[in-house]
Amino acid sequence: QVQLVESGGGLVQAGGSLRLSCTASGTIFSINAMGWYRQAPGKQRELVASIFRAGTTNYVDSVKGRFTISRDNAKNMLYLQMNSLKPEDTGVYYCNAEVVGATPLARYYWGQGTQVTVSS
Repeated sequence: QVQLVESGGGLVQAGGSLRLSCTASGTIFSINAMGWYRQAPGKQRELVASIFRAGTTNYVDSVKGRFTISRDNAKNMLYLQMNSLKPEDTGVYYCNAEVVGATPLARYYWGQGTQVTVSS
């Protein structure tokens, strides 16, 4: 079994910064794609940023130039540096990982989420 645990959320004023972390643990052979999703109240969950094992990244247009996704493959960790935060960045942020573990077939796992609130 694999567990993902996020940390680093909180309350911040507009223009501020937060750094989210996600730790993957359990039976892990390798992790392929990893990503951060967010869900605002009353809205669907959306992909904010993703990163592949070799380092290729993708961002939703609304966070380009403000957020940076990174990972530490040796530690099975994922990060999201969020700068110049805006009230519309408010939501629950979830970590997602494509993991090859006890079976050869990769599976996707989710963390429990961490709340990010940006006040105006």
